[in-house]
Amino acid sequence: MIPYSSFTLPNGLRVLVHEDHTVQIAVINILYDVGSRDESPEKTGFAHLFEHLMFGGSVNIPSYDEPLQRVGGENNAFTSTDITNYYLTLPASNLETGFWLESDRMLSLSFDPRSLEVQRKVVIEEFKQRYLNQPYGDVWLKLRPLAYTRHPYRWATIGKEIAHIEQATLEDVRNFFFRHYAPNNAVLVVAGKVTHEQVRTLAEKWFGPIPSRTIPERNLPAEPEQTERRTLTVEAKVPANALYKTYHMPGRFHPDYYAVDLLSDVLSRGQSSRMFNQLVKEQELFTSISSYVMGSIDPGLFVISGRLQEGVEHAEAEDAVNDMLQQVIDEGVTEDELEKVKNQSLAALAFGEIEVMNRAMNLAFASLSGDPAFVNREPELIRSVTTADLHRVANTVLTTRHESVMYYKAGNAI
Repeated sequence: MIPYSSFTLPNGLRVLVHEDHTVQIAVINILYDVGSRDESPEKTGFAHLFEHLMFGGSVNIPSYDEPLQRVGGENNAFTSTDITNYYLTLPASNLETGFWLESDRMLSLSFDPRSLEVQRKVVIEEFKQRYLNQPYGDVWLKLRPLAYTRHPYRWATIGKEIAHIEQATLEDVRNFFFRHYAPNNAVLVVAGKVTHEQVRTLAEKWFGPIPSRTIPERNLPAEPEQTERRTLTVEAKVPANALYKTYHMPGRFHPDYYAVDLLSDVLSRGQSSRMFNQLVKEQELFTSISSYVMGSIDPGLFVISGRLQEGVEHAEAEDAVNDMLQQVIDEGVTEDELEKVKNQSLAALAFGEIEVMNRAMNLAFASLSGDPAFVNREPELIRSVTTADLHRVANTVLTTRHESVMYYKAGNAI
């Protein structure tokens, strides 16, 4: 249970306060409701580029990190297909420093051409190192456009291609900022050794004067239902053959999300799971294999990913996976299997919320459902899933017509 209070400033900034006086720190988490799904197909990677640019100096503060470190604070950020999230921790006694820093960069970046060039180089290098020059690094650059044909999830958060970042202009950057970085497009969560009154006072002082902006209505193209199996074969210098399969599934706040998530756990969570026992241990077709859900807000993907044993052909390995999936489609799962993964999920949820930072992040993300209290309903949503639910979603999700398959072949040994 994460207790919280809330209020909204006149400029539209939603503020959530989670008091925990057992800790000596304060956490400030600002979630901007913008991710790579909000980009133009011709200008991708901008949400991630902005994550970097936001640390490059704002109107009144040339260096974000320096004053924060001076008061014993730390910070970081991440970008996903759906959100861009900035967070910091600092001693509770220095809370106002965090408000000062975050409000100033929400007000406006410095739009210094030098900062753009520095961060452009950083992002391009990240693109090369993590996605192009690393074994299997390009999997999602290829798998997303295979699984999606219209929705912006068809490109990765890093972007479609390096050229989009290389060609980004200062005007592009400025337009993106003022289109998405506004108090009425953000959720501020303050947690830790704080009080509601203290947070309200600081929020009104530092964020209250920032004007709201006109945020374009999100009108993303819906992904049409996939009606036939798609395949792609890729060859590269990687250590071993690999198999990737995706299936379309409901989004993060859909009632069936937890059933599909638990189904993925039944299949591959731990060494007692079906996939490990049958495909790794008994049949020795894979060295490793897992199934998981992407967890995206819009309809997402159920993913199966495995590395093949040396000498095993893709067709043989995929047939074995399909046989296992068909067994679940035909027979469902046992009560014992479901109970085990429920307990694992509930334990992971409870363990994750030990850290006040995680509680702040979870509150912020839950607010995108339309109700932050969603975060406290998750345990019951997990407990309420039945074996009948898993049998039903297996039949609706794990169908051949919803399937995209990538055969990743090892070329010359590395």
